[in-house]
Amino acid sequence: MEIYLIRHTTPDIVKGLCYGQTDLDVIDTFFQEVEQIKPHLPATITTVYSSPLQRCSKLANVLFPTHTITYHAHLQEINCGDWEMQHWDEIPKQALQPFLADFVNVAMPSGESYIDLYNRVTACFNQITKQPKPIAIVAHGGVIRSILSHITNTPLIEAFNVFKLYYGCVVKIMTDNNEGLTYQILHNVLPLQPEQHKPSVL
Repeated sequence: MEIYLIRHTTPDIVKGLCYGQTDLDVIDTFFQEVEQIKPHLPATITTVYSSPLQRCSKLANVLFPTHTITYHAHLQEINCGDWEMQHWDEIPKQALQPFLADFVNVAMPSGESYIDLYNRVTACFNQITKQPKPIAIVAHGGVIRSILSHITNTPLIEAFNVFKLYYGCVVKIMTDNNEGLTYQILHNVLPLQPEQHKPSVL
């Protein structure tokens, strides 16, 4: 069992904007980030899956130019609904409070909760694991955290603290000695500017 989870490179987005399924492009360091990712991927990868959003599809096409890439909607980032492309600090506090109090179970207006994301991602992942290996999955931070939470039985509420995953990270999933699944972070570079996925003041 070898599955490589690859997070997209740095998106072209102003810090503090709420984005999930908005189809963002990537910044001009893309090819530099790609070169940092490549050494951590084996030449033997057989099967490639990707989120259809361009920040992932661009990376998948550059990393695997000779492969047939399967794009799957269930590998998209969380749907932020009415909050897509709003600045976190400008969303009314009364609207934010229920979600911030229980983001695992409470959905963003017209969007998803973390458990919604987790359920669709893990259903997709369980199907992907049946395909020829090694496998690469090019996806988003929320998607990769959902998969790692799934294989390690980590409570979703702890996922952001347990799994520090930066743009362009590469995580290898493999079989452990008990025939379960474990993971190893192969590449994970701290960005110069930290990401912001919640209000700056709570």
